[in-house]
Amino acid sequence: MIRTVRALPALLLAPALLAACGTQEAGAADPAELNARARALGIAPELVHTTEAPGYTLAQQSVGVYGGDGFSATYVSQDNGTQLHLTVDRGTMTAETCPTQPPADSSGTRATCTRDGDAWYRGGGQRTEYVLPKKGFLIRIGGEGLPRDVLREAAHQVHRPTADELDTLLPPAPAAPAAPSDNGPVERGDLPPVGDGAPDNDANAGG
Repeated sequence: MIRTVRALPALLLAPALLAACGTQEAGAADPAELNARARALGIAPELVHTTEAPGYTLAQQSVGVYGGDGFSATYVSQDNGTQLHLTVDRGTMTAETCPTQPPADSSGTRATCTRDGDAWYRGGGQRTEYVLPKKGFLIRIGGEGLPRDVLREAAHQVHRPTADELDTLLPPAPAAPAAPSDNGPVERGDLPPVGDGAPDNDANAGG
């Protein structure tokens, strides 16, 4: 099951555009509910994010844990089948470490890094990505053969899930097991009041 993403406004190209990424708070999901759902999958609740991009829909089956306790999700284009990958994992990135971190694909190509507001635009091989450094973790939006403006808009739209988005993003947490009863043993009606407590199976008179 996938969710159709609404159309977004025209792309703005001001360098400071990405500075506000991840700040959406309106209609935010209940923290306790988000925590329960995320931890049931082994995901750190603070790493759960989502995004929107024109023409892309969330592939619910792709949502899961990334690395140790990170988060990942994939959005698929309904027009050409290209995939937009969102991952959130612990780490840091600076101007010095950006080129030396693992490249954007497995070809061994050294990544090139371009600063864009608070984010980094990284290229390496066929895959490119935007990386948004946060306090203690990195949000990555990437894909193969995707135009930079698509990645940039998706990076700009990264935010914590709303209550409605949470229902699509993460399955409900398993129900807690029922607490054991403290009412003591159930008394049987066929046990005689005297003797060793064995059931009274004697036939009635005339039986």
